[in-house]
Amino acid sequence: MANKERLFTSVIIPAAGQGRRMNATINKPYLAINGKPILAYTLDVFEKCPLIDEIIVVINKDEFEICRQEVLKPFHYKKIKLVEGGTTRQKSVYNGLLAVNPQTGIVMTHDGARPMIEESVIVKSIHDTMEYKATVVGVPAKNTIKVINAEGFVEYTPNRDYLVEIQTPQTFAYALLKEAHERAIELGIEGTDDAFLVEHLNCPVKIVIGHYTNIKITTPEDLIIAEAIIKRFQKDV
Repeated sequence: MANKERLFTSVIIPAAGQGRRMNATINKPYLAINGKPILAYTLDVFEKCPLIDEIIVVINKDEFEICRQEVLKPFHYKKIKLVEGGTTRQKSVYNGLLAVNPQTGIVMTHDGARPMIEESVIVKSIHDTMEYKATVVGVPAKNTIKVINAEGFVEYTPNRDYLVEIQTPQTFAYALLKEAHERAIELGIEGTDDAFLVEHLNCPVKIVIGHYTNIKITTPEDLIIAEAIIKRFQKDV
């Protein structure tokens, strides 16, 4: 890495999902933990990271004002650009890809509702992407996984030593991720994450080992867990 020129790095944060499983009256990114919106915790880490040059936040078209009032103004972010989201996460990320700075060489994607990401993981992801072109953060699977058939019977049990639970950020050479998304549009492919689309280009994807605390807030129970993790982080600082 020391001999490589640092590339302009953008992060795309899709935050346009409805979060129906939260059973809340407002969209998930604006729910508060200890009085602070979830999305603000997420943005803090990327805003403070010196290797991040730009943050593209992709939100619902009718939530620009709430995002500005509840998140951007109170916390004085300087790297943020707001972009309108699409009908799916994949379309939202593609909208973000079209909006990045023309200088962008590396692009990360990170869930807006994954607020406990650590800067060291961001830095490691960028460094490894300089070498491998495609990386995703993940943690070794803790649980035994069973592959089942359509009738609900176990087909086989894969070796847990080779199973990884995938998180974000996922980091790529910009041109590679843009090509992967455009190929997916052409073929009508809908992927569960950005790495899935890159894999369809037969490009190897390197795993960056992350932390189990980097949870995605999806259900009300996750809010309780996230609050406990954040309190622990604040105590350790």
